[in-house]
Amino acid sequence: MDILAEFSENLHNGEAERVGILTGQALANGLEPRKILDDALIAGMTVIGDRFKAHEIFLPDVLMAAKAMYVGMDILKPYLIKEGISTIGKVVIGTVQGDLHDIGKNLVAIFLRGAGFEVIDLGNDVPPEKFIDTALKENAQILGMSALLTTTMPMMKKVIELAGARNVRDKFKIIVGGASLSREYAQAIGADAYCFDGMNAVDCVKRYILSK
Repeated sequence: MDILAEFSENLHNGEAERVGILTGQALANGLEPRKILDDALIAGMTVIGDRFKAHEIFLPDVLMAAKAMYVGMDILKPYLIKEGISTIGKVVIGTVQGDLHDIGKNLVAIFLRGAGFEVIDLGNDVPPEKFIDTALKENAQILGMSALLTTTMPMMKKVIELAGARNVRDKFKIIVGGASLSREYAQAIGADAYCFDGMNAVDCVKRYILSK
């Protein structure tokens, strides 16, 4: 079996240890780190995302595949840094203050990393100032916010208003998501986009970053 095909099979099966071994073997055989990243890990996670979107696999399958992907990425990271290979772009995400739900946000982070983006995940219950400060410090192109509770949705508007008050609203695009949200709500609070799931978020982020 071709090593890239073997990568894909083991990634889909969530075989983290095997993916780590294959990553080491590929490097030892002279395969370029970027090729392993693009043609094995990212390509494999893209298939996972498509299958999840089509309801062919479920959340536990995605989490297992992501665990395997992270093992490979951790091995590749020093090589990518050494060669000066950058990610597609940088995204800061988190669940807004007062909201402790993070499953959806975690899925978005998995698919974004799987697509080749650097993700700074602030976790949940994130205050507005932390969103803005981190996005500026990290020079992120995208700031993503998640909320599940209707009572915490107004915190998204506070983050956007804070960005405006600090005259940094043009420094990054702001995307929002969550089960209670809608495209109309995102527009009403001044967000740049509403993302309804992980793969839609990847498409949205790619559109903003790659169009620059």
